[in-house]
Amino acid sequence: MAVDELDTRILRLLLEQPRTSVREYARILGVARGTLQARLDRLERDGVITGTGPALSAAALGHPVLAFVHIEVTQGHLDDVGDELAAVPEIVEAFSITGGGDLLTRVVARDNAHLEDVIQKLISLPGVVRTRTEVALRERVPHRLLPLVESIGRAAARK
Repeated sequence: MAVDELDTRILRLLLEQPRTSVREYARILGVARGTLQARLDRLERDGVITGTGPALSAAALGHPVLAFVHIEVTQGHLDDVGDELAAVPEIVEAFSITGGGDLLTRVVARDNAHLEDVIQKLISLPGVVRTRTEVALRERVPHRLLPLVESIGRAAARK
């Protein structure tokens, strides 16, 4: 999907001012409200905008421990294990990967003992061969997309 300069300006506003109204976005950008709404609808339909909910802090919800758990899966059981992972509330993300392991999960926990309990639950899932856990010490670069959006916008402006 081609993203043009106006799209990137819209995305930047959404990231910087997520609680602003569509009418106000249109005013800031100097475009008609209908134009802005059509762009937003297309960006959603094309999968560029994937959600509009609030960003939540697992730490503020009582789960300050963050770990990345690599999971090796018995051949042919990747989908089954993936389905089982979805039932573990402490797993906030899971990805199929290449390299050392088959799945990479982002896990949150109340403390180290709770993390161990979650890992033991993962190890006991049918199809899981082994796990390897790395505990995050400090977030150095928070999840962000604004620099990417700005880079795409600069490239679109040069065209």
